[in-house]
Amino acid sequence: MGLFNFIKSAGRVLGIGSADAATQDESKPAPPTPSADDIAAELKTLGLNPDGLTLTVDGDTVHVKGTAVDSAMREKIILAAGNIAGVGSVSDDIATTAPAAAEPKFHTVVKGDTLSAIAQKHLGSAGKYPAIFEANKPMLSDPNKIYPGQVLRIPG
Repeated sequence: MGLFNFIKSAGRVLGIGSADAATQDESKPAPPTPSADDIAAELKTLGLNPDGLTLTVDGDTVHVKGTAVDSAMREKIILAAGNIAGVGSVSDDIATTAPAAAEPKFHTVVKGDTLSAIAQKHLGSAGKYPAIFEANKPMLSDPNKIYPGQVLRIPG
């Protein structure tokens, strides 16, 4: 439980086109923060059921309260909400029904990063990049489609 910071100008832009709507990196100005309903719809689109969660938006901060089945789902909800363009932080008050795991580890993508390089840095082997890819599904659909400013979950 805490406050997680994101790069407001980076992320998936909601309300533009279809499910294949564009993402933008941190080099572009941030769009307005989406509504709580838009963020809940995005969570649902990603298969992260927002039922049982209360989402509110205050400025560029998304407040999430409720219960998730485990720490991995909690972290995915935080990342899915935070990796939306216009969101600067996520305040998390999400309890888990499973025993608490270690504090989550996140990595903010910078220009030139690859999942292999991130795996080498955090997991000690570039060959462990599939673990990072799997830990960030469904937000990632392709291991080569990461962008500067995106925040990724690093598995424990």
